[in-house]
Amino acid sequence: MPESILSAKLGEASEGSQRGCCLCGRLNEQRMPVDELPPNIKTLLKANTGVTAELSQVCANCVELFSRAKAQIDSHHFVFEQTDHVLPTPLRMNADERFTGRGVTIAFLDSGFYAHDDLTKPENRIVAYNSIFDGQDDRTSLETTDAASWHGMMTSVVAAGNGHLSEGFYRGIAPESKVVLVKIGRTGHIRDQQIARGLEWVLDNRKKYDIRIVNISAGGDFEQSYLDSSLCQTVERAVHEGLVVVCAVGNAGMAPNHPVLPPACSPSAISVGGLDDQNSLDRARRGMYRSSYGPTLDGLQKPEIIAPGIWVAAPILPFTPTADQAHLYAELDAAADDELRSIIELHAGVDKDFDEARDLPIPLLRQLITIKLREGNVINQYYKYVDGTSFASPIVASIAACMLEANPSLSPQQVKRILIETAERVPGVEVERQGWGVVAPRPAVEVALTTRGPA
Repeated sequence: MPESILSAKLGEASEGSQRGCCLCGRLNEQRMPVDELPPNIKTLLKANTGVTAELSQVCANCVELFSRAKAQIDSHHFVFEQTDHVLPTPLRMNADERFTGRGVTIAFLDSGFYAHDDLTKPENRIVAYNSIFDGQDDRTSLETTDAASWHGMMTSVVAAGNGHLSEGFYRGIAPESKVVLVKIGRTGHIRDQQIARGLEWVLDNRKKYDIRIVNISAGGDFEQSYLDSSLCQTVERAVHEGLVVVCAVGNAGMAPNHPVLPPACSPSAISVGGLDDQNSLDRARRGMYRSSYGPTLDGLQKPEIIAPGIWVAAPILPFTPTADQAHLYAELDAAADDELRSIIELHAGVDKDFDEARDLPIPLLRQLITIKLREGNVINQYYKYVDGTSFASPIVASIAACMLEANPSLSPQQVKRILIETAERVPGVEVERQGWGVVAPRPAVEVALTTRGPA
């Protein structure tokens, strides 16, 4: 129902009405006859409120609550129809669990980082940290949470997290790899020059920390030929010197102009687009995420491969309002009905909607809990599901780590070729958008095992 029509009907229903809402009991002058609600909202109301008497009028707050609930049901129906939780990455990708990135170091270039438990417990696998802004390995900054910390924390844990806070369930494909964290931004856009400085530091220190792979989940300034981009030239040099460089292509696939920017437009980079597998193991449900795609100004096919770019489990940055809200939602979801009001009171100030809804009937509180979990993409108090090619790229980087564990002699060119040759095409999707298809960890590792490295 259009908002203008709904508002008008609410206004009409309020005239001369002094009774409380028959659903939530709240006194609210804006009330609407149930018979005038859209059929799908009316059905949802009657199915979920636990009210046995015939509903006559409901208030504007209830209409808004159940309209939000219906939106969540529609947007998540296909995703959660087979399972009630987000699938862990190794399971959805059918990864070969014999290989976990052991002995391989991945460097991450990102806006900021946090030393998450999934990287530091039971042992700290962060072997180095550097910020291009001060040039120091000051680990104390990894213990603080600011606006720039969450993105790099998520990309590094998506690839190399061991799932410590989920008893190993939400782990990455390379949970035993070591990581080097390179801060190249603060907030907002990260420029070509900043990415290049971070990559130069990796080149200068790759032997010291035995870095084999670099993940770059950041886009540059503007579309240009790799021949004219100093950043792309740095990427080419990095690959020539033995680094596997994995880049996210960006998220502009729905726009008329969907360019692949540096560094992802570099010929030797492994550029990764996004897959939408609808949180399912059924290959027939595979589709495309809204990732950018080429050809580039140089006529190169980008991306070469795709990996999950949505419904990806990632950690929530601790000690933030988002973490407090996720903790509240998860605790409420697991609590008994008679505990809900006391939990909301105990967490007063965390979420305004719950503060105002504390005295609602229990069925409405349950509906609000479901809405909040879905609107916040909350899996549990420690993890949420995220989207973007920023998270598809580290999945590919983690697979490359397993390949190098299986065969340390592989060159970057061989890693890229094997990933392309073993990828699985998505039927009905243009080559321009998916490249050679969905990355396939198990076949990639199997081929890596039997491939002879360069002399």
